[in-house]
Amino acid sequence: MRKRVAGCALIAATSILAFHPIGTQNKEDTGNEQIIQNEARIGDSIVEEAGSGVPVTWVATIDGDTIKVRVEGNIETVRYLLIDTPESKKPGMCVQPFAMEAFQRNEELVRAGEITLEVEKGNDRDSYGRLLAYVFVNGNSVQETLLKEGLARVAYIIHPPYRYLERYLEDENLAKIEKRNIWGKANYVTQWGFSGCGSEF
Repeated sequence: MRKRVAGCALIAATSILAFHPIGTQNKEDTGNEQIIQNEARIGDSIVEEAGSGVPVTWVATIDGDTIKVRVEGNIETVRYLLIDTPESKKPGMCVQPFAMEAFQRNEELVRAGEITLEVEKGNDRDSYGRLLAYVFVNGNSVQETLLKEGLARVAYIIHPPYRYLERYLEDENLAKIEKRNIWGKANYVTQWGFSGCGSEF
């Protein structure tokens, strides 16, 4: 009887592993690049410390509003909270005006010093599993710099309140008034993103 029970348990365990293998990985699509991430959320300790600046190490700049960082010895893809920059790597889409400028400025900023991240509990992951965060370099907000310079718009206000939203809106308004970069041509910035390609701008 014991042998039969043990045998059933072994079969059940094998079946579970067949459908849920250890170390299963998810793919997330960020532009033209397929990024592999563990199901175990490697940045969850950052989420637990929401509101506190957690130091991370820069790995790569994906575009104007996305980077990859090393945290806890693993790689996280970080999508900047509350901002959106023109597209440069979205499948089926042209490289939009100011996309490369936003990418280059983002890279310059995040390579300039120590990066720390802050998250908002309840707004810590997007539908691709990317970590959503406020990004700071040497204590200075990368989001604010991109907004003030007219290389980003405020976007994705999904689950307010957000601790920096009012400040970001002020930064965006300043860039609008001065018609900086993305705000320099009428109707380029829309509520859904950006309209037009480089050849049309």
